[in-house]
Amino acid sequence: GVSVATVSRVLSGSRNVAPELSARVLQAQEQLGYRPNLLASGLRRQRTDTIGMVVPQVSNPYFSTLMGAVSRRLQRKGKTVLLVDAEDDPVTEAEGLHRLLDRSIDGLLTVPVDEYASTPALTEAARLVHLVQLDRAAEGVAADLVAVDHLAGIRMAVEHLVDLERTDLALVSAEPRDSTARERAHAFHDAVGALGATSREPLFGTYTVEWGRAAARQLTETGALPQAIVCGNDLIALGVLSALSEASVPVPGAVAVTGYDDIGFATLTRPALTTVRQPVDTIAEAAVDRLLGSGSTDRVSVQRFAPTLIVRASTDPAVNGSSSILGAEGRP
Repeated sequence: GVSVATVSRVLSGSRNVAPELSARVLQAQEQLGYRPNLLASGLRRQRTDTIGMVVPQVSNPYFSTLMGAVSRRLQRKGKTVLLVDAEDDPVTEAEGLHRLLDRSIDGLLTVPVDEYASTPALTEAARLVHLVQLDRAAEGVAADLVAVDHLAGIRMAVEHLVDLERTDLALVSAEPRDSTARERAHAFHDAVGALGATSREPLFGTYTVEWGRAAARQLTETGALPQAIVCGNDLIALGVLSALSEASVPVPGAVAVTGYDDIGFATLTRPALTTVRQPVDTIAEAAVDRLLGSGSTDRVSVQRFAPTLIVRASTDPAVNGSSSILGAEGRP
């Protein structure tokens, strides 16, 4: 008993409809078990309300947490997210980007696998849809970036260790083929020099527990361990702690260890891991809002948030069973 236009308005929520008419339409929808064809609706409106997201490795707890935060934010905005695991491979990343673009997504959020090898595929994608980079940036891609101030994060870790009179340091991180790894390596080098500490030759591998174990074994085999090991992420730190435990090296008695990301496992290690916490929810909110046009401008922007150093027992036994927080979180 209502027009087609009224039904359309009620189901799309595009205009106000009298309450009694709206109730009648919704009751009929429930009785019929009717669900709108979102694909057809998207074709008509030239909008699918679908956002693509590509991350380097779903198995990395940090990226899983970031994906969850982005998905929740998009859902609150009435959007659906399609996720792609690039498997830390630029070729797989490019294939995933093409699949997403074939589905007529409205926008794209991406954490580039490689600072340079990811550039061609991301440049092409940025010409077709609005693209925002998270955490990492690919060189030469004309797209906004929302990330953490990694330079500040590593410097806080090094300052903390120097304050504890740990001045002989080693960096164990991933190969600097992505912007995050490069920034953290440069930050470590600069902080060590500025604070009057010394550093061993950095050990570069992958963001994995396995690499952390291998690197720690290399250090123990030298017979002269550093006073502290700064790790490029928490997975590496977990591997380092495991190998040091196997070698009966006391932490932090003989060697202090720091991580980066503050994944859930960081509190479960023995000793609990001192690490740099990234404000994941803040990053996700800012990236989604930027993608959907909140406060957008025509020029490419970079927005970085301050991390927080979470001090636990892997560097300071005085905080065993608790933690202390250094630094301001969430400051753009």
